Amino acid sequence: MKKSARQFLFNYLDNASPTGFESSGQKIWLDYLKPYYHESLIDPYGTAVAILNPQAPYKVVIEAHADEIGWFVNYITAEGYLYVIRNGGSDHQIAPSKRVNIHTEKGIVKGIFGWPAIHVRDHRSAKEESPSLKNLCIDVGASSKKEVEKMGIHVGSVLTFEDSLFELNQKYWVGRGLDNRMGGFIIAETLRQLVEEKNNISYGLYVVNSVQEEIGLRGAEMISRRIKPDIALVTDVCHDTHSPMYDKKMQGDQKCGRGPVLTHGPTIHPKILDQLLQTCEKHKIPFQRAVSSRYTGTDTDAFAYSAEGVPSALISLPLKYMHTTVEMADKKDIENHIQLLRKFLNELKPEKK
Repeated sequence: MKKSARQFLFNYLDNASPTGFESSGQKIWLDYLKPYYHESLIDPYGTAVAILNPQAPYKVVIEAHADEIGWFVNYITAEGYLYVIRNGGSDHQIAPSKRVNIHTEKGIVKGIFGWPAIHVRDHRSAKEESPSLKNLCIDVGASSKKEVEKMGIHVGSVLTFEDSLFELNQKYWVGRGLDNRMGGFIIAETLRQLVEEKNNISYGLYVVNSVQEEIGLRGAEMISRRIKPDIALVTDVCHDTHSPMYDKKMQGDQKCGRGPVLTHGPTIHPKILDQLLQTCEKHKIPFQRAVSSRYTGTDTDAFAYSAEGVPSALISLPLKYMHTTVEMADKKDIENHIQLLRKFLNELKPEKK
């Protein structure tokens, strides 16, 4: 990996980008790509797009989503404790003892998810209380609601976990928000490599970093109507089902290190999928298969069913421990994912309109 790409990866992944508050991450992303696009746009809700050949009539989208899960302050007690609700699919089970950053107009305020000591819990009984939104609270070291408010915290303040990207066993990247800012890294690197290799792309290439996927594909829904692409390739993550406590019969057979995952299903346009499979076979790119019966649950759905319909496909990065602060992705999968996108785009022959 180039030194500049590695620095971008850390800057981008370590920056907080909770759903609805993605702007700082979008700036990092567009700034990195500035030498590699002809035009850019940011829509009213913050989706960022880097564009090659904006005047070309045939439009191809490669897309990932920019937001990460988090929390909102929902209630402040008289004693200065904060109760929260989810912003996206945040997992209450992993929250106890986690550190959090509370984002305020005065800057970051530190806090923790407190939890009663094992000594005072009935941990030998089936009646032991589990973490839930009803009992999880944030401690910011305040003794009153007034003190909390003086810190700049209010109902509606957004929180993210305080965790950073790191390398594990020289094979994996680990951290929070790999879902799906690692996808944002992948599409950014795809654009950079295409431009630096001086590939002669004649069609319009729209590299899209969408907002608000975690609450219902909202950013992709909006930007698909604006761009009106001819095809869309969506990058997201899927589960490594070889991790403990997964059932392959129900959740499929995907594993980190075996390559990007190509999804079959009604949302996926068979012609685009066939072209991706041919690209893998031609260039000996390892890949895996998955299936989604009714919908993918990713931004692919928003693009595929936009307006008159957009032929779309989903390429997923296998991920361990999704929606935790220790999401894991294999470096080889990331490299192969970039290679698949790059080769596909380089060899794409746009159909005449």
